[in-house]
Amino acid sequence: MAADPYAELGVARSASQDDIRKAFRKLAKELHPDRNPGDKAAEDRFKRVSAAFDLLGDEDKRKRFDRGEIDADGREVFRGFGGGQPGGGQGGGQGGFNPGGGFGGRFEGVDLDEIFDMFGGGGARGGRRGPAKGGDVRARVEVGLEDTILGATRRIAFTDGRTLDVTIPKGASDGQVLRLKGQGQPGRAGGPAGDALIELRIQPHRLYRQEGPDLHMDLPVSLPDAVLGGKVQAPTPEGTVSLNIPKGSNSGAKLRLKGRGAYARPGGARGDLFAHLVVTLPETQDEELVRFAETWRAKRPYTPRPR
Repeated sequence: MAADPYAELGVARSASQDDIRKAFRKLAKELHPDRNPGDKAAEDRFKRVSAAFDLLGDEDKRKRFDRGEIDADGREVFRGFGGGQPGGGQGGGQGGFNPGGGFGGRFEGVDLDEIFDMFGGGGARGGRRGPAKGGDVRARVEVGLEDTILGATRRIAFTDGRTLDVTIPKGASDGQVLRLKGQGQPGRAGGPAGDALIELRIQPHRLYRQEGPDLHMDLPVSLPDAVLGGKVQAPTPEGTVSLNIPKGSNSGAKLRLKGRGAYARPGGARGDLFAHLVVTLPETQDEELVRFAETWRAKRPYTPRPR
């Protein structure tokens, strides 16, 4: 049986779901195989931590574990036979002997058919249970905004120790779930494997603000470029481009870079990138600029009005 999942994650039993997610994220970053290549101890700990989160990160599974209905491996806890009416009559409980042959149904939450299958025996009516599809596995991956614009590949690790390279499609959105066919748990009795469901979480960008398919950013410009006009280097998801600043530009002026934004959806049209100009003075004071400002204020008083 696996160790106590709360101890594996280093959280108290009273921890909130958010605390559990934070603890797992911290440990997963420290123990991830890509960060600890060749470290068997870190790899084993990563598997245990992932298995613990697989149990406690699911509220329903966590409640069942806390009630003692499943163990730390997520398996049903056998509580003994019972639940039927005294004497074993035909009006008995949820499971029992079937006159038609064999045991069937459930005894206190224990599927007897499943037990017989585990030991190679027949099912409820003496026959084997047929092929069944394996369960799905879930994972979450954090991606950058540029990944959803340019496309990318990210490696993720599952609780069973497998790693998988996942392609991030252009136009992916926050919360989108990618389904990878056949990458889940193996099927039973020759049945097909389940799927891997990968949830994408897009991280906030330090420069760009996304509004639908469009991106917005603040672009600092010097006072001479704002007054006289000029060319500045502007960042875009593909790299820097040269941008013309019109003469007499003010802070708040907005310039559009067509087709340099994000995607509205996979395969859809690309939006625009809007640069909001911010007139910026030098960090160190320029004496000549100070004298000019003093003269200008004395001769041509100017008070900007709120917009």
